[in-house]
Amino acid sequence: MTDMRDMTMTDSDTKHDAPGEGRLAHAQPDHPKIPRAKVGIVLSNLGTPDATDYWSMRRYLNEFLSDRRVIDYSPWLWQPLLQLIILTKRPFSSGEAYRGIWNNELNESPLLTTTRAQAEKVAAAMEATYGDKVIVDFAMRYGNPSTESVIRRLKEQGAEKIVFFPLYPQYSAPTTATANDQAFRALMKMNWQPSIRTVPAYYDDPLYIDALALSVEETYAKMETPPDILVCSYHGVPERYLKEGDPYHCQCVKTTRLLKERLGWDDSQIITTFQSKFGPEEWLKPYTVEHVAKLAEDGKKRIAIMAPAFSSDCVETLEEINEEIFESFEHAGGEEFTYIDCLNDSDAHIKMMVSVLEREMAGWV
Repeated sequence: MTDMRDMTMTDSDTKHDAPGEGRLAHAQPDHPKIPRAKVGIVLSNLGTPDATDYWSMRRYLNEFLSDRRVIDYSPWLWQPLLQLIILTKRPFSSGEAYRGIWNNELNESPLLTTTRAQAEKVAAAMEATYGDKVIVDFAMRYGNPSTESVIRRLKEQGAEKIVFFPLYPQYSAPTTATANDQAFRALMKMNWQPSIRTVPAYYDDPLYIDALALSVEETYAKMETPPDILVCSYHGVPERYLKEGDPYHCQCVKTTRLLKERLGWDDSQIITTFQSKFGPEEWLKPYTVEHVAKLAEDGKKRIAIMAPAFSSDCVETLEEINEEIFESFEHAGGEEFTYIDCLNDSDAHIKMMVSVLEREMAGWV
């Protein structure tokens, strides 16, 4: 029987039969081939339905809204409401929202398209520096490609160490924590687990702030008249999360402050708001949809809006901001509404991702 201590492969102790794989030097001839040891990277995003039809939307929403990190009400109360009422109606309205932004050419959501592009660019940067020692993939917390399938695929390719990167600049339990939870659930099902590191929130990383500032500066440079104010709209969470110790609100406020300082602005030129309220509870305020109307009523007729908490444009930005929030501003008398795209796969964003990953891989490559 082969000693398990011999199962970590290096170039010096293996006989290679094909690129990237080999047999242990002292193993029996019939020992299975084992991939050469590598470091894996997983870029993890929120998720996406597979299609916009009723049943695809229902499966996706059921997985999302059944997550106790997202909705922490007692399942005895929540699940009957979810299964019998919400999931009877909401897949129709959500499907309509997704159809309005769907990437028809690739038959997928923009979030999937962008996250794949981010992974490809990060992979190219890693290959240029580390060759085949680092492999990059991406996963979704909800929907496909699933976190478990991607971690298993990386392990099969030889990833004995994995850096798991939730693409949420600000930490929150319903985003960063649940993404990490899913990665650990995948490990629980594996006999030979890879070592894993999770990337912390990067809301105050100088390269992240620079990337946000650059996107603002590039947008403003193209405008004849600058906006009266920049609205930084973050995804909302229930207000009680703040009181229970979730740092999300504080990290969002600090992101806005750091961006303001990087741009050399004063407090009158930028504001923090929160969008996507769901359910009867009080959520973090001010609510974006209401506040943009108040800005218009108070004479701020030209505004720009960006979503610093989103690493990729998605239904909350392309549909909610550009339709619902825009309409609220326009109906209140607003005249010029400028949406600044998420960082997506911009060069500055990829540079920041690579920098963060290299910091988190320290000692591994």
